[in-house]
Amino acid sequence: MRDRVPGPDVDEFAEPERIVAALARARPGTLLAVQHPHRTPAALAAGSSLLDALPHAVAELAHLRRNAYREVRDVVAPYRVDGPDGTAYGLLCMVDPAAVGHTEEVYPDVVAERARVLAGLGCVTSAAMLVPVAREVRLTRLVAEVDDEPAVSVVDPGGRRHWLWLVGPGERQDALVAAAGEHPLMVADGNHRVAASAGLPGLLALVTAGPDLRIGPIHRAVAGTGLSLADMVVAWRALGLVVTPVDVATRPSPGVVVAVAGSTAVRVRLPSAGVDHAFVETVLLDKALGLDPESPHVRPVTGDVPTDGVDAVLLIAPVPLADVLAVHEAGGRMPRKSTYFTPKPRSGLLLADLG
Repeated sequence: MRDRVPGPDVDEFAEPERIVAALARARPGTLLAVQHPHRTPAALAAGSSLLDALPHAVAELAHLRRNAYREVRDVVAPYRVDGPDGTAYGLLCMVDPAAVGHTEEVYPDVVAERARVLAGLGCVTSAAMLVPVAREVRLTRLVAEVDDEPAVSVVDPGGRRHWLWLVGPGERQDALVAAAGEHPLMVADGNHRVAASAGLPGLLALVTAGPDLRIGPIHRAVAGTGLSLADMVVAWRALGLVVTPVDVATRPSPGVVVAVAGSTAVRVRLPSAGVDHAFVETVLLDKALGLDPESPHVRPVTGDVPTDGVDAVLLIAPVPLADVLAVHEAGGRMPRKSTYFTPKPRSGLLLADLG
């Protein structure tokens, strides 16, 4: 990019209604509108489908590329992000999607939508985050040694500083690419983007091992069901679960979910030894409450826990990194929206042409 990312930040966990609200507040000509052309005020007013809106997105992207970006060729991008959730060094580059190991189950409709947008635009606007599966990763040291003037240096709304360098063909690029490909790669963030890239020429990704990678929580908000927290407690106890009242400041822990509604909270002890997110979706939501975890009534939540417009929020403890690695090594997949790796790269700093 030349100066700044055009428009609001792309929230990778934004629900459709939040994207619609963000686009309604934004000025015309944003990268978010290019990624979600059927959710702009104009598209909604016209009743446009994604396929109807794609030609406008293609034209908008061409305009942004002319005015907000400068063209670079045959580069890889050493990348550093610093913030309250840690530091990560990595390489922003193109990766073969077939060489990447998925870590989570995905929502098929989200993958299909992303694939249509990618194919229609012929350009990747946001990067997946891939982690080498190894104890020692040479790439971290190589990127940390880069001390040239960065091509991009920005601070995002979360207070993280992002640096990006551009390295063209030569020995340094060869060394960085070789280091990025030394170990098997698993998806830390962007399973839907990786799946949507299948069959395309490449996947834009940040390959990083940290050193401060962390997994934060992804909770579940329940909204528009007409159920009170008391109703939920009755349903959960009917399945034999132990549910007890607690203070709203109580935090979850492995094997314990805390459900909060306004000034009331309860603790639900999970009998399963598996991943908490799977039990929440299959038992607490589906079996007990009859709620499809993929429906608009259930949405993943990261960051600040919502207090308005929800029936309850189910707080779930973060999954330990060791558990994710063990599932990956065994060839399994985590439940959908169960891992929230930080610190993440910022979307829109570098676009990748698929032509």
